[in-house]
Amino acid sequence: MTNKNYFFQNTDESEFLPILPMNEEDAANENLVIPDNINLLPLRNMVLFPGVVIPITVGRDKSIQAVNEAYKADKLVGVLAQKDSNIEEPVATDLVNVGTVAQIIRLIKMPDGGTTIIIQGKKRFRIEKITHCDPYFKADIKILKDDKIEEDEDFRAHLGSIRDLATQIIQLSPQLPTEASIILKNIENASFLINFVSSNLNSEIQEKQELLEIDSIKDRSLRLIALLQKQLQFAELKNKVTNNARTEIDKQQREYFLQQQLKSIKEELGGESNDLEIAEMKKKAELKKWPAAAKELFNSNIGKLERMHPSTPDYSVLYNHTDFILNLPWEDYTEDNYNLKFAQNILDKDHYGMKKIKERILEYLAVLKLKGDMKSPILCFVGPPGIGKTSLGKSIANAIGRKYIRLSLGGLHDESEIRGHRKTYIGAMPGRILQNIRKAKTSNPVIILDEIDKVGNEYRGDPSSALLEVLDPEQNSTFYDNYLELEYDLSKVLFIATANDLQSIQPALRDRLEIINLNGYAIEEKVEIAKKYLLPKQKEAHGLNKTKIKITDKVLEKIIENYTRESGVRELDRQLASIMRYVAKLVAMSEEVPANISEELVKEILGKQKYSNEIYKTANMPGVAVGLAWTQVGGDILFIEAVLSDGKGDLKLTGNLGDVMKESAITALTYVKANAKKLGIDPELFDKKNIHIHVPEGAVPKDGPSAGITMLSAITSAFTGKKLKPYLGMTGEITLRGQVLPVGGIKEKILAAKRAGLKEIIICAENEKDILEIDPSYINGMKFVYTRSMEEVVLNALAK
Repeated sequence: MTNKNYFFQNTDESEFLPILPMNEEDAANENLVIPDNINLLPLRNMVLFPGVVIPITVGRDKSIQAVNEAYKADKLVGVLAQKDSNIEEPVATDLVNVGTVAQIIRLIKMPDGGTTIIIQGKKRFRIEKITHCDPYFKADIKILKDDKIEEDEDFRAHLGSIRDLATQIIQLSPQLPTEASIILKNIENASFLINFVSSNLNSEIQEKQELLEIDSIKDRSLRLIALLQKQLQFAELKNKVTNNARTEIDKQQREYFLQQQLKSIKEELGGESNDLEIAEMKKKAELKKWPAAAKELFNSNIGKLERMHPSTPDYSVLYNHTDFILNLPWEDYTEDNYNLKFAQNILDKDHYGMKKIKERILEYLAVLKLKGDMKSPILCFVGPPGIGKTSLGKSIANAIGRKYIRLSLGGLHDESEIRGHRKTYIGAMPGRILQNIRKAKTSNPVIILDEIDKVGNEYRGDPSSALLEVLDPEQNSTFYDNYLELEYDLSKVLFIATANDLQSIQPALRDRLEIINLNGYAIEEKVEIAKKYLLPKQKEAHGLNKTKIKITDKVLEKIIENYTRESGVRELDRQLASIMRYVAKLVAMSEEVPANISEELVKEILGKQKYSNEIYKTANMPGVAVGLAWTQVGGDILFIEAVLSDGKGDLKLTGNLGDVMKESAITALTYVKANAKKLGIDPELFDKKNIHIHVPEGAVPKDGPSAGITMLSAITSAFTGKKLKPYLGMTGEITLRGQVLPVGGIKEKILAAKRAGLKEIIICAENEKDILEIDPSYINGMKFVYTRSMEEVVLNALAK
């Protein structure tokens, strides 16, 4: 046995140790006694031929036992190939029927616990019957004899062809040692030559198994020649590919070289793994409902993909674009639920009040039911935080049976988030609208454009301008996304925008929205919301569904008045959560849980009251007036203080006031000077006294015209020395002509006054219509004085 590794197989692809050629006397051993029943050794990746010696690493427990038992006995084992090399633990049916009896020349125990054996093929055999499967395979076998060799000229020519083809393969394969061709020339035994070359052939396991099963040496040689010619063609082609790629290679671009090899192989063989992906996309496209333009672009992209190699950079760009076109729900729509009573029940169940919005949605459904098709309205819910604008959108989607999508626009500064990027850019993506429509798998969802008033506008882009096309019912049927490069119909989408401040929305965009104002909740409404929605939600969230807890309306009112100052109910929700956590702790510690949550217990849990109405109820000195203000978080109360001091008639304004509010103070002072005698003021005071007007909470910016009559009342009170009525609040704009003009945010302001305990409100007569929209039960006990002139304001504001 030679001690050199001569073999023809490519070591890069081989999963076992190299094959060693043996002397011809070993291959022709005819005196070996082989038993009829023998241990079997299944091999996963190779076929053993008679006469050939190979080392094998044995890893399976069954195989190790079979080898150890055979080595202790006659050192003979039946070597078989598996039909499927991927099977880890084969059964009897996974083995081929023909194998080779092998003699174990040497058994080596490895340091890692494994076993390596060197075996030599002896005789071919066929399995007659599997007799044992455990602890290892044993079988009754029949020895197969090769047909007698006729040494004619044809056969000698076959042997010469085998030597020549094998030698050429060695010469074309730089990874094979050239000494391998020498040993081929020195093998004289025809049977061993054929077996040796077959064993080292770089072919499929099935092809080698076919060679082993051929009884005729001559037929086996013919089959081997065919396989060698195939391998020679592959070696020549590989050599050609390597040479072609080498002429183009850059020394610093080894990766480019590998891609050229793949490209050359693709050109020679034609077709590759991407064919299956493209075929699946074509099959899916056949069932797709889409416009002709989309279909045409899809077919164009598919044609390009078929001509393009998957390793090229443009392939993934084009593939992703084509896949996006295919997965968009072009003409797929969910069926609307036209049951108006069902829709009304859903809306009432999820949200308390909000009659105007609920009526608008039911009107839309009614028209859709009668007409069958209409462009969806573009609604915009405007109101303070925490009143349920966003959650209302989800309820609307549930009520009409549509998919729900929420897009948060707060802080958005890149218009590509709306329109998408051009697909040629690295990392290009579609706009968020089409991305979410693809996820929803329908072209008529309800899309909530949350916080539309907080869209950014800077040098990087203006998303609000990009929204103009999206939110225009006359244009959004042909919405153009830069990534898609096609027009997409958004006219069936029900867009609902939410905002806190309407003035922050771009005028052109505001013009496209159907504005629906949502006002803050009155105390009575908050009590109902707490009972119907917040308390059950918090009980469930804290695992208290089975615990009986009762909070009376009176206690809820105290929580609302003393621990919250908001138009919505978020802070109220957090305070109720604090109470539920306290109760949960009592339950967990097996302590007594109070059936009723009292005011004293609320104070113990939540601490001292955070807000007090006492400070608002009285104006204890002249020059102090209480105004009503609107903020982004709802209505609020603010003091306006005016104090006189000796001087030359200067006006000083403090309290972080905006320009409009400063102008209101100047206007009020000018009016008081012009009408001093009517108001009972000595005109000389204006030259002898300075007036300082201050609005507390100086850290908070304040602006707007609605404090006009409050400024007027405070200045008049300061100069006349008369106090203003207690429990009095006011709001309204003033002019130099002495008129009182209407202002906005009336409901929020009135509800804030109610929360603060004010009992009398002075407002413009034209704002009376806004008062009538408020539920009378929410303003019970409050008196409203409607005025048209500043003189009437002074008469009704000053205490008698």
